[in-house]
Parts: sequence; structure tokens; C-alpha cells
Amino acid sequence: MRVGLDIGGTKTDAVVVTDDGALLHRLRLVTGRGPDAVVETAVEAVSRLSDAVARPIDAFTSVGVGIPGLIVPGTGRVTHAVNLDVEELELGAILAQRLGVPVAVENDVKAAALGAWQLLDGSGTMAYLNLGTGVAAGIVTDGRLWQGSSGVAGEVGHLSVDPLGDRCGCGQRGCVETMAAGGAVSAAWGADVALPVLDLFDHADAGDPRALALRARLGHGAAAAVRILTLTVDADDIVLGGGLTALGERLLAVIREALAESAAGSRFVASLQLEQRVRLVPTGSPVAAIGAALVGRGESSHG
Repeated sequence: MRVGLDIGGTKTDAVVVTDDGALLHRLRLVTGRGPDAVVETAVEAVSRLSDAVARPIDAFTSVGVGIPGLIVPGTGRVTHAVNLDVEELELGAILAQRLGVPVAVENDVKAAALGAWQLLDGSGTMAYLNLGTGVAAGIVTDGRLWQGSSGVAGEVGHLSVDPLGDRCGCGQRGCVETMAAGGAVSAAWGADVALPVLDLFDHADAGDPRALALRARLGHGAAAAVRILTLTVDADDIVLGGGLTALGERLLAVIREALAESAAGSRFVASLQLEQRVRLVPTGSPVAAIGAALVGRGESSHG
């Protein structure tokens, strides 16, 4: 049995899986903020999973962790996890010492890519496009996570598609993230509501011109990410995940509409059949936690 932990800014999703990724138990708990609290959250999650399956912690083969931020491949060191108030943390080494089992750490989106591959019986090359507060992707080929030389493979959110566009938090202009990230869309809409992107979609459905324009912009930004992933890694499937996918088919329709527009003006783009490559991750599925467990199994590649 292997443990997978998806440590997010507000909650931690924890699972126990078999060696082939079948889910045995799942639980959620609130994530603490700051380095010490993140470690304690992880230890508590593993302890509670141990109790749930009636096995001692040292009976687990491995613990895999998916967490926001930059992870130096193979080190277990987390840096710049800003929404957890963590600037630098040797998470892998600390947890391995505390738990007495091997620990592997990966960026949460890349871990989710592995989980999506597992849940959707992936084949060939799959790209997991996370549309959440930010935009990023994880790429899996033949069941192995592709890291690139320094771990930044898949950071499509910071590809500039409009050099004259809005300033991005990374310092560039017109990044995909300025168009399709939940944070950017919410800021542009400006509504003081609990779910601003949902509110925007509702207003667009009612014919609000500004909402229609912002929704179309979101669709074009996400469609740009889909084209980038297709033209760079020729992904067979592009699976959409992240907080915005709570909109379900409403989001998918907007993205497919933007993809159809680009195909209508280009026989080359039309030949790629982009609309057929895009689908949603199953609602409510613990893709990131299951993927983290697979990270613990060593499912990655630096090629």
C-alpha cells in the first residue's frame, strides 16, 4: 500500500492506494500554513490513514506528496509555495525522518497529471491542463511524468500569447494565465461574490456584454494552452482539471467554441482535431492525491 497526499492551500486530500493505483481509503483535513504546520498536516494525514486501514505507518511502501510551488526534481525540496507561506522546506527529508518510510515530493499539478492518467486509463501522451487560480500543465508519456531538464516542463501559463496584453505576475505581458486563470478572470470581473467566475458565466448566459467578452477571453486563453500542448508534445488527450472545471460542460463548451474558431481559419489547425482531444477530469475524483501516490512509486522522467 502507498500513501498519496495532495497538500493544497486550504485542504489536504489524502489517500491510500494499492501498488497499481486502486483507491483503498480517502480522507481530507485542513492544511496548516507555514513550514512547521505543513509538515504536521502531512504527518497527521498519514497517521489517520494508518488508523483507517489498520496498518502501521512503516507498513506503507512509500508516501508521495503533491504540493504547490517549485520542486527541484529528485530532492524533495519545496520552494516558493506562496499560498502555504512556505519559502523553502526540505519536506521530503523531514517527512522521511518523521515517518520512517520513503517519501517523494512533486508539484501538485504534475502529480495530478499522473492521477488523471491512472483514472482515465491513459495511453500514449496525455497532458493535464490545470485551470485554477493559475494555469499550468503536467505531461505524461506512457505512464511516466515528463519533467524536462529542470522541472519546468508544462508551465504553459507563462507563455505569452499577446505581447501587448495585460501584465502577468511573472513580469511578462499577455501570458495565458492573464486570460484563463481563475484569479485573473475573477479580478477582471470584479464582483464581490463567493464564486466570481460562476457569477460571470451566469451573467454571460443572461447576455451581459462585458461578461460575454470576459468569458470569450477565458475560452481563447484556455484554447491557446490546448494548441500549445498539442503543437509541442502532440498530446493524444488534453484533460482539463482545477477549480474552474467545477463549471463542467459550460467551461468545456466555451473552450471548444474558441478551438472551433481557430480551426475555421486554418486548415492546418483544423487537421489537428483539437476539439476531440479535450475532456474534463471526472468531477470530485482525487486525481492529485492518487497521482502523488504514483510519484512515490517513481513515475517520472527527466528526459
